[in-house]
Amino acid sequence: MSAVTIAIANQKGGVGKTTTTVNLGDALARSGIPTLIVDLDPQANATSSLGFEKKPGEGVYEPLLTGGDLSSRAIAARKNLWLVPSELDLAAAELELSSQKEYLTNLKASLSPLQKGKKIQAILIDCPPTLGLLSMNSLTAADHLIVTLQSEYLALEGLGQIVGVIDQLKESKLNKTLSLGGIVMTMYDGRTKLSQEVYAEACKHYKKKMFKNQIPRNIRLSECPSFGQTIFEYDPKSPGALAYQNLAKEVIKRFFSGSSKK
Repeated sequence: MSAVTIAIANQKGGVGKTTTTVNLGDALARSGIPTLIVDLDPQANATSSLGFEKKPGEGVYEPLLTGGDLSSRAIAARKNLWLVPSELDLAAAELELSSQKEYLTNLKASLSPLQKGKKIQAILIDCPPTLGLLSMNSLTAADHLIVTLQSEYLALEGLGQIVGVIDQLKESKLNKTLSLGGIVMTMYDGRTKLSQEVYAEACKHYKKKMFKNQIPRNIRLSECPSFGQTIFEYDPKSPGALAYQNLAKEVIKRFFSGSSKK
């Protein structure tokens, strides 16, 4: 079975996208699913959250521009978890990609050997907080998109735009099988009316796509990246750790039971 590739995206920053990529990735790895995280965000927050630095010539930049095999750039981050780091030059990648003929399919070509190999079963791509060429490369390469949705009303406005991009990629035949794999609420506080209302409103439009487990607003989740640790290392008994453990169970049931590419 080919690796299941999941892009984790939102065109807004600070909505728990990287936090979800890193902690969901570690949760999947701890559940026995060999997982690769690809840090496609020039800010390199996923890279630093796992305790690594972005170093020139050792990350995703060159393979992305050439469509070359990413396998050699994957480093062991944890047991059962690998990382292709971001690097400084990635900030200029969109400009360089725009001059290429296959500017939307380079990442797909780079990931193909890993997707078809037997070592990795899950690939999580941490996208930048825009819908530029880096994010579009991610969506072209992915089987599924997970959107992180912050518990505030303005966050709902951009959701339709992301769903529209999925339709565009299907219509253009760049990725005919891409699906909206799920929407996860982040920074959720069930005690507040706002969080409850935003979740209810999202369910009106995307009920079948909403993950049942929300990620709470939790100080421990905010602290652990500065120590280069996942929440399972920093505070495994915290509400944040429990939430990502439960989210991983939903993801496994949704994407890894039987045929994962339906």
